[in-house]
Amino acid sequence: MNRKLLAAAFPVTVPVLMGYLAIGMAFGLMLQSIGYGVGWAVLMSVLIYAGSGQYLGVSLLAAGASLTQTAFLTLMVNFRHLVYGLSMLEKFRGMGPRKLYMIFSLTDETYALLSSAKAPEGVDEHGFCFAVALLDQSYWVLGSAIGSLLGSALGFNTTGVDFAMTALFLVIAVGQWKSAGSHLPALLGGAATLASLVLAGAEDMLLPALAIIVIALTLLRPRLDENGKKEEKTPCP
Repeated sequence: MNRKLLAAAFPVTVPVLMGYLAIGMAFGLMLQSIGYGVGWAVLMSVLIYAGSGQYLGVSLLAAGASLTQTAFLTLMVNFRHLVYGLSMLEKFRGMGPRKLYMIFSLTDETYALLSSAKAPEGVDEHGFCFAVALLDQSYWVLGSAIGSLLGSALGFNTTGVDFAMTALFLVIAVGQWKSAGSHLPALLGGAATLASLVLAGAEDMLLPALAIIVIALTLLRPRLDENGKKEEKTPCP
């Protein structure tokens, strides 16, 4: 990873830097509050690196959940990443071994950046995308470590801190809405989510919502591809 790539990617990732430091700290605080120190916070952020999954992990560890329960709930919470990964396979083509890390590192926020960011002129686009993903995870790991250390030294009431992740994603979503050439995918996602919430309830809405979104976007792909070709910005390959 050379300085040119990092210098090109860093400005794009500043919003994630500010958000991930905050929500990473929140995760570290929550993990510390149930007796797991900074080593565990860093290890989970390096090997798991799934914000909502790690927040869930804190609750599961505190409740003494079984391995089966942990695996099932983690799959449900992070099932949306299957959709993310499938939509990025073509764009990650040709990245070699880096492709594996790109798939692993595809958080909500990194996905949002890679879907819209464009490498500066003269910068390798594959390397640019890789730098974006790597920087994002480094922010999350750093925030987790800081939060755990602060929790150990000072002690915090962690009630409500998990909302920080929702707030960050909303900020990025608003930015994407303003820059998107078509709002149809976002509107479909919102409609599918509301329909699933009404029909299936808050506890069981995730899978039906994702199924509806995947089917709708598959059927509308020709139209979306046509609109995408008209946009001036080209996302990372």
